[in-house]
Amino acid sequence: MNTQQLKDTVQALFVDGKGLLAMDESNPTCNKRFAALGIPLTVEARRAYRELIVTTPGLGEFIGGAILYDETIRQKKADGTPFVKVLIDAGIIPGIKVDTGARELAAHPGEKVTEGLDGLRDRLQEYLQMGARFAKWRAVIAIGDGLPSWGCIEANAHALARYAALCQEVGLVPIVEPEVLMDGEHSLDQCSETTDELLRTVFKELFAQRVMLEGMILKPNMVLPGLTCTTQETVEVVADATVNCFLRAVPAAVPAIAFLSGGQPAELASARLNAMNERFKSRLPWAVAFSFSRAIQQPALEAWHGQDANVQIAQQALLHRAQCNQAARRGEYTAAMETK
Repeated sequence: MNTQQLKDTVQALFVDGKGLLAMDESNPTCNKRFAALGIPLTVEARRAYRELIVTTPGLGEFIGGAILYDETIRQKKADGTPFVKVLIDAGIIPGIKVDTGARELAAHPGEKVTEGLDGLRDRLQEYLQMGARFAKWRAVIAIGDGLPSWGCIEANAHALARYAALCQEVGLVPIVEPEVLMDGEHSLDQCSETTDELLRTVFKELFAQRVMLEGMILKPNMVLPGLTCTTQETVEVVADATVNCFLRAVPAAVPAIAFLSGGQPAELASARLNAMNERFKSRLPWAVAFSFSRAIQQPALEAWHGQDANVQIAQQALLHRAQCNQAARRGEYTAAMETK
């Protein structure tokens, strides 16, 4: 394990207020979003959309790394240029999602465990040779009646730690993504308690598997009330609850926390990230950044609508969201940016 190389990769990903663009949607998820807009559910449509993203002029000014899917990392522009080369030439570091998805956890109704450890060492070597410099593994935790169980938290935390150790072994920076889902009517306090327990368990397992914290990235949920909770807290309350939770549970040795958007509206995700950086700037031991998917991509997807004539306006929408989130990372985002 080249420890300095791992540290250097993390630093490069978040230099100058940059963040990550998650474009690692599985084919079924991508097709679902296409179907909602009447876009053809084809390999070529997915390739064309991803080409739109990776060729957006100036994207590297705001995005330090892009998380790809197995299909995407193998795809090329219409002229035959590999997407990985396009990203690298733009100053964006390629990464790769390596888990194989969440499946029902045996004997735990309503809970899931993420799979993909079998054969992972060999797959990581292949992705490294293809140009990836970091990887991602997502675990999902639901809040509900009697949920989450200790067994579910422990199983997912252990898998995350084993994945992270394998990544560092071959020289890839692991993104550790323990996500408490927004679905449900749980309160902000319930989300905070679950997130705290999950994070403490994850770091216990990372320590047990000898993962170097300085060479990893944490990609967690923000502390939020459930989507159907009757009380939806203000941006400031969410920022305070999130940062205070993470100050208690995340070691200062971790260099960066890149929050997932988890289905939040694009502007609200930016506002919440901004509030964290604005209100706690002097107290944050880690870079507090973004690793958004829909909160960056959705406006561009809606603008594109599967039409070649809309590529430029879609790229402008994508760049705008990337710029807004860079500003949020610096604590400089304002609602006025949305009207420009």
